[in-house]
Amino acid sequence: MLRDGILFAFIFLVAAPRCFTEEDIHQAADLGAPLASLLVPLSGVLAIVGALPVAVGYRARWGAWALVAFLVPVTLGMHAFWRIGDPALRHVQEANFAKNLSMLGAALLIAFYGSGPLSVSAEP
Repeated sequence: MLRDGILFAFIFLVAAPRCFTEEDIHQAADLGAPLASLLVPLSGVLAIVGALPVAVGYRARWGAWALVAFLVPVTLGMHAFWRIGDPALRHVQEANFAKNLSMLGAALLIAFYGSGPLSVSAEP
C-alpha cells in the first residue's frame, strides 16, 4: 500500500496549498462556507496532516480519518451541484462531487484496513 498511498495522497498534497490563497477563501465564501477565512486554511492543514501519514504509510489509519474529516464537509459544501443552475457549471461540480466520493471511499478503506504490508508501520 505504500506506493498506492503515495498516489492517493498526492492529490491532497498538491491541492492543499491552494487552501491558503485568497482566491480559494473567496470562492468558499461565495459558495456560502461559514468563516471561510478560518475554515478554508484549516481544511488545508487537515488535508496535509491526513495525506502525509497515508503517503508514508505510518499511522495511515489516523491520516485516512483526517482525510475523511476533510472530504465530507468539502464535498458537501464546495461541490453542491444541486444548488447550481448553470448546466456547464453544474456538470463540473457533479464531476468534482463524484471524484470526492471516490476519494472518500478510498480513505474509508485505508481507515478500516490500514496501509498494508509494505507500509512503514505495517498495520494489519
